[in-house]
Amino acid sequence: MANENAQKNLIVEEEAGLVTITMNRPEKRNALSTAMMTELTAELRAIGKRADLRAVIIAGNGPAFSAGHDLGELKGRDLAFYRYEFDLCAQLMQTIQATPQPVIARVHGIATAAGCQLAATCDLVVAGESASFATPGVRIGLFCSTPMVALTRAVGRKHAMEMLLTGQPVNARTAAEWGLANRVVSDAELIAQTRKLAMQIVEASPLVIGIGKQAFYAQIDLDTANAYEYTKEVMSQNAMAPDAQEGIAAFLEKRKPVWCGK
Repeated sequence: MANENAQKNLIVEEEAGLVTITMNRPEKRNALSTAMMTELTAELRAIGKRADLRAVIIAGNGPAFSAGHDLGELKGRDLAFYRYEFDLCAQLMQTIQATPQPVIARVHGIATAAGCQLAATCDLVVAGESASFATPGVRIGLFCSTPMVALTRAVGRKHAMEMLLTGQPVNARTAAEWGLANRVVSDAELIAQTRKLAMQIVEASPLVIGIGKQAFYAQIDLDTANAYEYTKEVMSQNAMAPDAQEGIAAFLEKRKPVWCGK
């Protein structure tokens, strides 16, 4: 993991192959400050190097998941700072998708602007009934252009444009209908249900999960012919892996597979 002494904004907990990263700026609604984004990126990169960790949950402490960028940091700065800040945010989002382990957002309260972007970027989203999602930058004169990248890849164009142009929040049920959340659960069950989903992932071979996640994002924007050209080679190479052969044998022998991670 990243150096715990250097972390001021995160709580990191591990159990049985699952790591939970809790953003810990409750007084700021877990706003994504420069320090927060730097720590999250470093933590995810460290997790990505560990074969013993098989799934990641990103959550928020306090009343909200994340209120987006820390606006206090964005007032009165020069162009170089803004470029640095939004590049740092893009690095965080790209790191989430590059991390071999699936990353699940556990969303309660608000997920707005870059907080909505963070949720939309994660591989899976479990939302509590209290959750709401919004890209409200248009209402303060700063269009949510970078959050738009993740949002438009999670929901349809018309729904994304509605959120971006009005800045109005959508509730958890609507977010699930639009494809921004996988499922909605009661707030009381949010932690348990997110963990249950994560542990279903933990049961699989970490090698195979990593192969599959990488292939998913590589093929998603390809045309159909090129997607098949790419994925048939990925699957052929995957079939040669010891874990694939173990999984096939275990299925045929009606026993639980024993993964070696290779």
